[in-house]
Amino acid sequence: MNHRIALAALAFAAAQTSAAGAAPMLGFSPSGADAERALEAKFDANLSAGAIDARLKILSAEPNEVGSPHDKANAEFVLAQLKSWGWDAHIETFQVLYPTPKHELLEMVGPTPFKAQLNEPPLPGDASSAVRENALPPYLVYAADGDVTGDLVYVNYGNPDDYVALARMGVDVKGKIVIARYGSAWRGLKVKLAYEHGAVGCIIYSDPADDGYGPGDVYPKGAWRPDEGVQRGSVLDIPIESGDPLTPGVGATADAKRIAIADAKVLMKIPALPISYGDAQHLLAELGGPVAPKGWRGALPITYHVGGGPARVHLAVQSDWSLKPIYDVIGVMKGAERPNEWVIRANHRDGWVFGAWDPLSGQSAMLEEARSIGALAKTGWRPKRTIIYGSWDGEEPGLLGSTEWAEQHAEELKAKAVLYVNSDSNTRGLLGAGASYSAQRLITEAAADVKDPETGVSALDRAQAGLQVRGLAPDATEDAKRAAKAATSGADLPISALGSGSDYTPFVQHLGIASINFEYGGEGEQAGVYHSQYDTYEHFSRFGDPGMVYGVVMAETGGRLVLRTADADVAPYQFADLAANIDQNISELHKLADGLRERSAAVDRLLDSRAFALADDPTKPTVAPDRLDVVPAIDFGPLDAAATRLKASARAYDAALAKAGALKPAAQAKLDAVLIGVEHSLTDPQGLPGRPWYQHLIYAPGMLTGYGAKTLPGVREALEGRRWAEAQAYIGRTAAALDAARARIDAATAILKGG
Repeated sequence: MNHRIALAALAFAAAQTSAAGAAPMLGFSPSGADAERALEAKFDANLSAGAIDARLKILSAEPNEVGSPHDKANAEFVLAQLKSWGWDAHIETFQVLYPTPKHELLEMVGPTPFKAQLNEPPLPGDASSAVRENALPPYLVYAADGDVTGDLVYVNYGNPDDYVALARMGVDVKGKIVIARYGSAWRGLKVKLAYEHGAVGCIIYSDPADDGYGPGDVYPKGAWRPDEGVQRGSVLDIPIESGDPLTPGVGATADAKRIAIADAKVLMKIPALPISYGDAQHLLAELGGPVAPKGWRGALPITYHVGGGPARVHLAVQSDWSLKPIYDVIGVMKGAERPNEWVIRANHRDGWVFGAWDPLSGQSAMLEEARSIGALAKTGWRPKRTIIYGSWDGEEPGLLGSTEWAEQHAEELKAKAVLYVNSDSNTRGLLGAGASYSAQRLITEAAADVKDPETGVSALDRAQAGLQVRGLAPDATEDAKRAAKAATSGADLPISALGSGSDYTPFVQHLGIASINFEYGGEGEQAGVYHSQYDTYEHFSRFGDPGMVYGVVMAETGGRLVLRTADADVAPYQFADLAANIDQNISELHKLADGLRERSAAVDRLLDSRAFALADDPTKPTVAPDRLDVVPAIDFGPLDAAATRLKASARAYDAALAKAGALKPAAQAKLDAVLIGVEHSLTDPQGLPGRPWYQHLIYAPGMLTGYGAKTLPGVREALEGRRWAEAQAYIGRTAAALDAARARIDAATAILKGG
């Protein structure tokens, strides 16, 4: 074994090339990059679309939600597969609170009696949809039990702005039942805001404008949601914390200390149900009150009214609130040189009913990676760092399996995890990725070496082209325009900040582990069967990824991310992207504060001039908005200064890496330990306001978006909530985190210079 690792001319910048003229590879010398690509060619040769297809059929053959017989059978199947491929594999079992429906009822009691169907019938040509054994009916897990009756109010998407609009229309939801359509924000927020505004129940439906006959022919003729299709889902308050509601912060082992259900702060307070648009039409057609604003109208053949009444509905939900087992399957391949540095790759396995697309398309592809890496190991190759493959259970209810495993192994993960690579669903189309900013270059380089099967260009080139085209759209957001500009410039592939909605959450936002989440999509028409009885193998093989071609592409991409991180001489982080993205996030905070200040002044001016009253239609008067408090001066100085220091340190590290010579083993181990801690330095043990479980100060799911990311969330959400003192406090805390990360980057630079 060579105890001195050659780092000279490590390929970290786009201008550098290997001796063979190949593209650069972050963390590798030119000769190391050539060897790694040769290994990846062998990895690719082992991948099989047929194997992915056969595995998907097995995994999606029966309903596999948490607690179902097939859920356990799938865990045992994955375990056996990993062992047969040479992995040291085992199952870790946790006991989690998972309520399942015992009784559900939704009926309109006036003016026209009607009883909602609350089930999804079999469809011709889809044999799986006829399977009923062990299939639970449509429901919203973690909604409260209750039996309520009230007038119905349509609240559009049920977002904060929708309730402001209702108030201006003079409509109050207190004591009433609301009906919201899916979309715009996470479903749990719809239930939570309904409760906070005084509603006693909540109904959520999928409007055909969004994923039914609006975008295309419905299933089985086409791919889109039929009139009886229902989107199930969780309403756990994930923006507060993910995982088992009764064991916050610790693994939900059999003997874990549990809080009472009444004390769990992430459970909803009112009953709620999802329904089809076929059922929703009967309810919405009976509403009176104001005609809904133009932006609130869907595609149902009715005039959309707001209510409340005369439609009056009766909603009843009763669940079995017991503990149920979940099974995480873990496969380990110990590193030959640095076994205490871990590269973790995972995808969840549980679904709503069959879950062929969500999540088993991703699970099947990920397991093909594990099979191919196992085949490499049988030839005598071993990774430098330890590789761990995880097949999570319980993601759909609230990231249960990943969170419990991460909490159970928290201290070891914080010390050893180099990177967590996540995927979920997959279809044909373009690469999309969200990630820790320090992983942006790694994603870019991996995508450059994966060929898109539909166009023959690299996955990177096709993704960049897609971003450029989207940036020119008439309705392009500022984020889309910014991404298009970056894609045009040839910079690293623009990535999304990480919010929530999949299993990276506990790793990056609770533990501070650098993470990547990726998928292919945009062309597979799967949205219409999302979380329904019709997310079947039959549907996916027709509309999602015929021939499992993009399953292979996902495996090629995931395999490169894993293999390169496992084999790199230096942990493959790139800090120029980190500094640049944070600088952009801070610029957005300045614009946000300025915009809030301008809006406050504008509202005051319009109220003083009676503009709202004068602009109203006298026959349809509305209520003027409340005055907004004056926005004080916000001192962004500490944050601006910390970002400037971070940019300088990032440049210095990049320069030192380019010039580095050989490192002794002790220095190499010290360097990796310092680099692993950079992402963790961006966390704060105090956490975010009102949700201490979320400790990352750079990215988090929004309290009022659910899945959508908020960057610099402690500051941003305080500004949006007009909590000025809190915003100023988190400017200081975030600046301190940036300085802590900078100090680690400086320490890494010193190690490189010292040799």
